[in-house]
Formats: sequence, structure tokens, C-alpha cells
Amino acid sequence: MDPPRTERMLVDSFGRHVSDLRVSLTDRCNFACVYCHNEGLGDTRGPGDPAQGEMTAAELVRLLRIAREFDVTRVKLTGGEPLLRRDLEDIVREASTFMEVSLTTNGSLLAPRAQALADAGLARVNVSIDTLDARHFRAVRRGTLEPVLAGLEAALAAGLAPVKINTVLLDETLGELPELVDFVASRKGLHLQLIEVMPEIRTDMMPRRVDLDKVRAWLSERAAAVEQRTMHHRHVYHLENGATVELVDPVGNPDFCANCHRVRVTHDGQLKGCLNRLDDYVPTRGLDDEGLRAAFRKVVAERAPYYRRDGPVRAAADPHHLYASLRRPALR
Repeated sequence: MDPPRTERMLVDSFGRHVSDLRVSLTDRCNFACVYCHNEGLGDTRGPGDPAQGEMTAAELVRLLRIAREFDVTRVKLTGGEPLLRRDLEDIVREASTFMEVSLTTNGSLLAPRAQALADAGLARVNVSIDTLDARHFRAVRRGTLEPVLAGLEAALAAGLAPVKINTVLLDETLGELPELVDFVASRKGLHLQLIEVMPEIRTDMMPRRVDLDKVRAWLSERAAAVEQRTMHHRHVYHLENGATVELVDPVGNPDFCANCHRVRVTHDGQLKGCLNRLDDYVPTRGLDDEGLRAAFRKVVAERAPYYRRDGPVRAAADPHHLYASLRRPALR
């Protein structure tokens, strides 16, 4: 049953309505990807109870119920690695009664839980796979490819289609893109999502970014049709071999930001209007329902496109969210 709707849809001062949330269940991860700032922090021995500082299932579901009052209809659960939460199925089961729930995961722990998550009401899943070469996968992700592929197959078998493969575009693995495209084309229910590396998290130890103009040209040459999504105005290429490929290209892209309809929630319960900004956190822990409503109004009122026609917003640096401590070598 839907919670009672007591509020109108939230719209920021740039005319962007908020229709979905992206919620981090934990900042812990059992991988340590070269392009991620968390470096596999925390206890990652396997699924367990919420770690200290992480929102409980009850806190999260209450937050989502308040969001639903504002006509927020979708939530994507992320991490870190959300499958490190043993209560993930419980969260999905409750939230899916009033909101569409999807999941982004590295896939390594997905195989034994995919069917239970589907039974709990999970609608879709994104699985991160940057390369199908096991050696390159380990170099980029500091994890093993085989269980991720098993998780992908389990998600398809559980009916969590379309299953999107999230691939961060790196210069060192760009030559393997045709293999990924063929892999997606060969399996019904798979989509490929190509993601641009964010320069804000780049360090000297990070693999080089890709020339996206070349990627766009390569996709266009092989596309039977191209469409544009409402979210971020992302381009979706329907290739002649049957693969569906979506390009996520936010960097320096005012059109991308102008069509963002998402608010983020950190693992410790703070609302955040923009991924790139470091000065827009709105705490929610300990608030009553009216306090939560006020927090949502505040974070949306303060939303601003990071990339605008007049240049990017520059926020004061927060030492707890810097990326200077990356310690992983680039691909060899």
C-alpha cells in the first residue's frame, strides 16, 4: 500500500523534479576498484548486520516512505557493496510494496541471493563488469571475475531483466569493448551501460580516461537506431547485432545535469543533491517525520546542476571525501 501523499512533487529552482533516490547501504566493499575512492574499506568478510554508522533497515524504510509522499517512485540501492548487508532482502521486501526497487552491485555475492531478492520484490539489477579478461578484471577491480559472471547468470535466471552491465570506460581496456558488446548481444536480457570516468576522482595512479567522441562514433556506425532517455538525456544505441548500449557521459555535460532527477542518500543517512558537490549534505538521523520532510525540501531547494553553461560549480573540499589516498597501480 502506498503511504499517504501529503506533499507535492519536489522541484528545484532549475525546474528539475525529483523522481528517484540512490541510496548507499554501506561504504564497505569487498573489491578495491582503481576508479573508486573507498579502497575496499571496512569489514568485508561476508554479509552481516549493519556496521556502526550505517542506517538500519527501519531507518531506511521510513526515509523511503517519506520520500514516497513527494512522488518519489524509484530507489536504487548501492554501496560500497550492498550485498554485504544481510538485511538487504528485508529492505527490498518492505520498500517494494510502495516503490520500485533496483540494485547496483559488483556481483561477486549475487549468485546465491539473486532469486531471494527477486522473490522479495527487486525489479532490476546492475552488475559492474569492466572487462571479460580475467587478468585485466583483477587489475582493475582487485576481485575475481568468475563469481561475478555467475551472479550475472543468476540474475537473468531469477528474471531480474533487463540486467545492466555497468562498464567504466578505461583506455587500457577499451580494446575489449567489442567483446563486451558481443557478449551482451548473445544473451537475451542483458544491456550494456558505458560509464565515463569522473575527473574529480582521478589521480596519477588511475588509468587514463577515454576519448568519448571515438566511442560515440564507434557505436553510431553500428547502430540500427538511437534513442534518448529522459534521465540525464542519455543516448541509447540499439546495435545491428542486437546489443543495447547506453552511454553515461556526465563530464562537462550541461544537458546531462539539466535532466538529473535524483537525490542521493549516504550510508550514514545524509541526503545529497549532487554526486560531485561536497557541500550539500543534509543530515536525517534522529529526525521525526516532519523533520525528514523538511530535510527533503532543503536538499532539493539547494540542488544546482554541477555542469552548467557558465561552467562547473566548485564546492569547498571535504577532507573525508577526497581521493588522494588511492594506492592501487594502473593496469600492466
